[in-house]
Amino acid sequence: MPSSLPFSAMGHKLTARSGILELMDDLGRAMTIEPDMRMLGGGNPAHVPAMQQIIRERMVQMLGEGDAFERMIGNYDPPQGNPRFLKAMAVLLQRSLGWNLGPENLAITCGGQTAFFYLFNLLAGKFSDGRRRKVLLPLAPEYIGYADQGIDADLFVACRPHITWPKGEAANEFKYGIDFEAVEAALKKEDIALMAVSRPTNPTGNVHTDAEIERLSVLAEEHDIPLIIDNAYGAPFPNVIFTEAKPFHAPHVILTMSLSKLGLPGTRTAIVVAPEKIASAMGAMTAIAGLANGNVGQQLALPWVESGQILEFGQQILRPYYAERSAHAQAWTREFFTAAGVHWALHASEGAFFHWLWLPDLKIPTRELYERLKKRKVLVVPGEYFFFGLEGDWPHSRQCLRLNYSGNADAVREGLKIIAEEAAKAS
Repeated sequence: MPSSLPFSAMGHKLTARSGILELMDDLGRAMTIEPDMRMLGGGNPAHVPAMQQIIRERMVQMLGEGDAFERMIGNYDPPQGNPRFLKAMAVLLQRSLGWNLGPENLAITCGGQTAFFYLFNLLAGKFSDGRRRKVLLPLAPEYIGYADQGIDADLFVACRPHITWPKGEAANEFKYGIDFEAVEAALKKEDIALMAVSRPTNPTGNVHTDAEIERLSVLAEEHDIPLIIDNAYGAPFPNVIFTEAKPFHAPHVILTMSLSKLGLPGTRTAIVVAPEKIASAMGAMTAIAGLANGNVGQQLALPWVESGQILEFGQQILRPYYAERSAHAQAWTREFFTAAGVHWALHASEGAFFHWLWLPDLKIPTRELYERLKKRKVLVVPGEYFFFGLEGDWPHSRQCLRLNYSGNADAVREGLKIIAEEAAKAS
């Protein structure tokens, strides 16, 4: 093989250094070969004891169900997903939420990351007529995992948010809101193929209000484009939401859900709810890229979906667990950053596993702070990676960190103390 073996343009795009590669490499190392690392980076869910017990009991049950285990590991499912699982999920959404859809409106993918790779490149990018259509992110910062998914360059257009202080600045808590004037201007200026939001938002834990989602839906319908809602942490499951938020669906809305944040990230199982044409296309793309999806997640979760129990896990187990972890981490943040004399604020913790820390007086980019913290065995995610698609320079984008508070409590507490110390040195 030649030493200078060339890669294609697509090969270069997908192998270049990226924020998601750095994040997952750090996460994998911390979970395997660097156990002394204080893990406040990544998006791995906690091993919630009550949930882990339910998963373990289900696996044992499967091993005793005739040839269920052999069929799970020994058979291919159709590319769009296991028919029984798709039917059960459709019935669940019809029965519990009143949504008018059937199994033909659902597709399984190998995790939510794969779902968005398919969706973004199916609906946006370069078209046969020469058009280059883009993805509009109504609010940045937005999920790091989207940033490098476009096969074509410059796929994203993003809008800066409004920043408010719901409890007053003295409470050190701010909140992002969608700037609809900026969204409407982008829809007029650019050739937009779709809009996409995560709810709760990764990285901030921001839950777009029901009114914001309804207004985005109206705009999408007016412009005849889909609205994609990334529901990895949201309702109806896993429902790691600490505020009021209704699940939303409409004929032009594509909703992605996942089993990962229930405690099953290793099964790589996502569910896409979409118009039949889109769901069918997702199955076709799965067949080309991977023949079929993994069976394990679908088979583990099947009785929970058929019984409706999957809707209880968030309310009874996950939400209380993560809300308590969030409260502890907020208290430690206030203690350590106040003691260190650092100017700080946290985004309102409304859901998901993250706190979004804003350090307005930071004199170095958070990517440099990240490197300093890594040397002290603390992993975080620098904020710069989440502000892709914006026009112009915005100092705020270099002043924020994403912190995962769901891990070992002692490690989170120690990590926050070290972050405060390093932030004080860099402010």
